[in-house]
Amino acid sequence: MPNAAASGSFELGGDLPVIRLGYGTMQLTGSGIWGEPADRDAAVRVIRRAAELGVTFFDTADSYGPVIAEPLLREALHPYSDDIVIATKAGLTRSGPHDWRPVGRPEYLRQQALLSLRHLGVDHIDLFQLHRVDPRVPLAEQIGELKLLQDEGVVRHIGMSEVTADQLEEAGKTARIAAVQNLYNLADRSAEPVLDYAEQNGLAFIPWFPLATGALVKSGGPLAAIAEQHGASPSQLALAWLLRRSPAILPIPGTSSVEHLEDNIAAADVDLSDADVEALTRAVAE
Repeated sequence: MPNAAASGSFELGGDLPVIRLGYGTMQLTGSGIWGEPADRDAAVRVIRRAAELGVTFFDTADSYGPVIAEPLLREALHPYSDDIVIATKAGLTRSGPHDWRPVGRPEYLRQQALLSLRHLGVDHIDLFQLHRVDPRVPLAEQIGELKLLQDEGVVRHIGMSEVTADQLEEAGKTARIAAVQNLYNLADRSAEPVLDYAEQNGLAFIPWFPLATGALVKSGGPLAAIAEQHGASPSQLALAWLLRRSPAILPIPGTSSVEHLEDNIAAADVDLSDADVEALTRAVAE
C-alpha cells in the first residue's frame, strides 16, 4: 500500500512538520472550479483516502467553488487528527466559472480569513496564503493585514502565491513568509528563481499544477517511455522528479478519483537516480 510518508517531511515555518507529498482540493469542485462537485460523496472519499495514505498537508482556498472545497475538507476530516495541516488562501474573488479577480484590500482579507475558520472548523489557520497580489493595493498593506491576523492568533504561518522573488523579498520586510505557491512542473520551470529563493531562505515551495494538468502524463506523452522502463506511471515520474528537484518542494497533486490519488501517492516510493533525473529533464523541453 503506498504511503505519502515515504516522500519525507518538511518543517513549515521551521516548526510545523508536514509530509512533503500533499493533496490539493481545487479539482474537487464543479466545472470551471465553480459550484458543487458532480458527486459530493466521492469527493469526501478521496480526501479521506488521502489521509489514510499518509497525506498530512492539504491545500485549499476560499475561492474554490467558491466556498466548496473548504467545507468538503471539514466534512471529510473534522475533527482533524493532530498531524493534519491545512493551507488555505484568500485574495481572489469569483464571478463565474474560470473567472478569477484579485482583491487584496485588508478588510476583505480579514473577512475571508475569519470565514475560513468557520468553513474549515478550526480555531486558527496553519498556513494562510495571499492567493494573488492585488496591484491596486500596496503590498505592505496586504501582507500587513496577514501579519495582524498572525499576531492575533488567527493565522500561524503566512504564504504567497504566484509572486516573484523580488515580491517575496519585499513582503519579508513586513512579515515572515513561510511558503510560496507558484506554477511549476517538469514542463514549466519558469519559477526556478522563486524556487531558488525559497531554498535559500527556508521557505516551502508548493508547485501548483505539478502534473501540468495532464499534458505530461497522457498516453504516448514525453514521459511514457521512461515510465515503462521504471514500471511506473508518467504521473509518478513527474511527481518523483519534483521531490528530487528540491527538499523544499511540497507537491500537491489534486484529483477527484481515488484510483488516480493512489497512483499519485505511489510516487513517494519511486527512487530516481541522478541519471533518471537528467533523462526526465531532457525528455521535457520547456
